[in-house]
Amino acid sequence: MNNFIGQSVPLLAEDTTTSEEDEELYPKSSKLSPAAAADDSPIVLKRQLGLGSCIALIVGSVIGSGIFISPKGILQEVPDVSLSLMLWVICGVANTLGALCYGELGTTYSKSGGDYVYLLESFGPMVGFLRIWTSLIAVRSGSIMVVLLTASVYIVKPLVSHCQEVPDIVISLITLISMYCLFYLNCVSVKWTSRLQQFLTLAKVLGLIIILVPGIFLFIQGNRDNFSNGIESQIEITKLPLALYSGMYAYSGWQCLPQMTEEIKRPHRTIPVAIIISMVIITSLYLLVNVSYFTVLSVDDILNSEAVALTYWQSAFNKMSWIIALTVSASCIGSANASILSTSRMYFVSSREGQLPSFFSMIQVNCKTPIPAILLMVPFCLLCLTSSSVYSLINYLSFTKWLFLGLSASTILYNRWKHPEWNRPFKVPLLVPITFVLFCLFLVTLSLYSAPIECGIGLGLMLSGIPVYLISRRQCIGKQSYITTWLQKLVLIVQQEKCTYID
Repeated sequence: MNNFIGQSVPLLAEDTTTSEEDEELYPKSSKLSPAAAADDSPIVLKRQLGLGSCIALIVGSVIGSGIFISPKGILQEVPDVSLSLMLWVICGVANTLGALCYGELGTTYSKSGGDYVYLLESFGPMVGFLRIWTSLIAVRSGSIMVVLLTASVYIVKPLVSHCQEVPDIVISLITLISMYCLFYLNCVSVKWTSRLQQFLTLAKVLGLIIILVPGIFLFIQGNRDNFSNGIESQIEITKLPLALYSGMYAYSGWQCLPQMTEEIKRPHRTIPVAIIISMVIITSLYLLVNVSYFTVLSVDDILNSEAVALTYWQSAFNKMSWIIALTVSASCIGSANASILSTSRMYFVSSREGQLPSFFSMIQVNCKTPIPAILLMVPFCLLCLTSSSVYSLINYLSFTKWLFLGLSASTILYNRWKHPEWNRPFKVPLLVPITFVLFCLFLVTLSLYSAPIECGIGLGLMLSGIPVYLISRRQCIGKQSYITTWLQKLVLIVQQEKCTYID
């Protein structure tokens, strides 16, 4: 089993695997499987994601249910329109800084895996494993099921009357079907998964544009009463950070792209360009949608609404509410699809680095997809669906997301000092990672202050990965040979036969 922990100098693979330059950099293995030899193509995860696919991946991952939930969350803490819009701008800028940090890291390291690889290479295998552990037990699997449950609710809403309550079993069944379809498509074809992502991203962007047009039209006509009216209650400064936390939730997901570096065409150019374009699109849409909300709805209307987008649309048109349902459904399903596609690569790489059983770093010989790494998420997703405590688990471990994001951004500072000779095709000013690291530190401190019990439980769940890491190091990983061989024959999977990164 391959085990490359913290010893390699990460340079950049320049282009697609089909180029002559790549053939020199990554020579073919002399021992190809019969399937590979038949078409003279080694078993690898191919570079087939272009700029459009990468933009769709980021935009689709970020725009989920957050834009339909967070406006109310911010106003609950800061019931002022101008200040709320200012917080949306601050959150957009902060997340753009973080995304730019990942742009540098994604072009410095030629390996897939994203922040897992950055933490592994810079801070050692235990920190890298804890990133995998928290993602696996709740953060990603739980988030996937939450957005799919939300999508299921909005799929059913147009089909039933307003006074009729949808049984939970129906929602769960639709969620299971959508989960099965997404995992199946991810297993059989990266190309069609990417095409689905592009379609869903286009659908959600067009849906948001349709939603914001009436509000922007009324705003241009001079309907701005909700922007000028002040509030009677005094804003508490201590609640500003909590409002900020709600805004940051809506922007999360941009870190997915570097998890697939080895499958991106010309990553040194595509990754930073895709990140910049995507963050401009996301921030612009979020600001325009919020301006539309506030043009039509007052602060009290938003605070009393259970579904802000639906209340807004009914106030503006009072017809064709199915547009809202389709937009929310496309947003949530697209976000789940992007999470499955990118997160599975993180597990694939962690297995290749020797931190998960070697079975999970194998590739299906016909589909050229990491089926074991993809299916690894299925049992955890099912547990989250059947468990009533999935929301609690996500809340407990949410602060660890900002902890790991801050640590990942800090690797830029560490590597600039330790390895100044590394090739960095895209390089950000040092002020960018410093600002983002301080911002993440602020959010982690805020979480510990505002919810010490929940964060304590989350910290305990994260640290529970340490004994798992120590046990797996000594026992589990070395005893997989017979089971792995049997599964290889059953699923037709092999280890990748050609190096797709520079070590």
